[in-house]
Amino acid sequence: MKRKFIISGGGTGGHIFPAIAIANKLKQLIPDAEILFIGANGKMEMKRVPEAGYPIEGLDIYGISRDFSPRGIARNLKLPFVLMNSMSKAKRIIRNFKPDVVIGVGGFASGPALRAAAALGIPTLIQEQNSFPGVTNKLLAKTVSKICVAYPGLEHYFPEEKIVLTGNPVRDIILNLKDKSPEAYQFFGLSPEKRTILVVGGSLGARTINECLASGIDDLAQTGTQLIWQTGELFYNTISQDLLDKQSETIKIMPFIREMDKAYEVADIIISRAGAIAISELTIVGKPTILVPFPYAAEDHQTKNAQALVDRNAAILISDHDATEKLLPSLYELINNPKQCNTLSQNIKKLAQPEAIDKIAEEILKL
Repeated sequence: MKRKFIISGGGTGGHIFPAIAIANKLKQLIPDAEILFIGANGKMEMKRVPEAGYPIEGLDIYGISRDFSPRGIARNLKLPFVLMNSMSKAKRIIRNFKPDVVIGVGGFASGPALRAAAALGIPTLIQEQNSFPGVTNKLLAKTVSKICVAYPGLEHYFPEEKIVLTGNPVRDIILNLKDKSPEAYQFFGLSPEKRTILVVGGSLGARTINECLASGIDDLAQTGTQLIWQTGELFYNTISQDLLDKQSETIKIMPFIREMDKAYEVADIIISRAGAIAISELTIVGKPTILVPFPYAAEDHQTKNAQALVDRNAAILISDHDATEKLLPSLYELINNPKQCNTLSQNIKKLAQPEAIDKIAEEILKL
């Protein structure tokens, strides 16, 4: 009898990439397993999950609006009915699919899906990526069977007897990187003779990082390095033609990088936000990194994520507030300091948890 799994959640790459990593691991362990995703209509999982080869069902669900305009208030007043409808649809999907386990990774859709599964008596597991849990996972903690976490100390938020410290799952393509492969340079049209700066602001982009790059791209071009710049789709759609015209053999500007493994392969220095999954991937990649935490994350957890690396001399931290003044000067200093690059690279590698996905899959299969 085939084993079946539902994985629910999304909204950002920080939720979607762990979900796909879990699905891939389950398929590796059980090749004939059936896996169905449940996401939120209009969110990026509805595109990224099918690209990864998995079917997905969408719920019409959204979160609480912090916009106190008449439109925002109206959305919040409708939210209880939206949640009821999403819960009802999630129950129909689960009854029809008959999963053995339902897995939540955070994000709007995972709330109704995991609650529906628990109400139907199906084993459930959530995977929390951050040092400070998201609202959905905190609400689900009492009803789910097991909670896989990436950081110690989360018994302050979750029932201690349900917690398993696993680390964060990282995609297979990141675990199996081929450093500096000719194919990766060819893919981006870059030269292996020059050092490459990779700038990624998360799957949705990072405005402050993007604005720093946009204002300093001419100076960066004078350093003799190459640039791969993932802007996020929203920022890319507002880029001036003048900036786009600066693309060349050494400057590549793109809204989203699907082949992130190739980008990591050619990178010599990385500038990134400090989301939990980004951090987990960067420890595997092992390149010198400048982190610019998103300042509005819950409990400022991105700064805490970054500081954990800085305390081990494994990354450089530039606050979002200071980025305009300090980001590019810090990058130029790092470009000219190979000794510091080597130290940062060696230290960040020591923090890697490549076995996290195996531990999470083990917990799922126990259920």
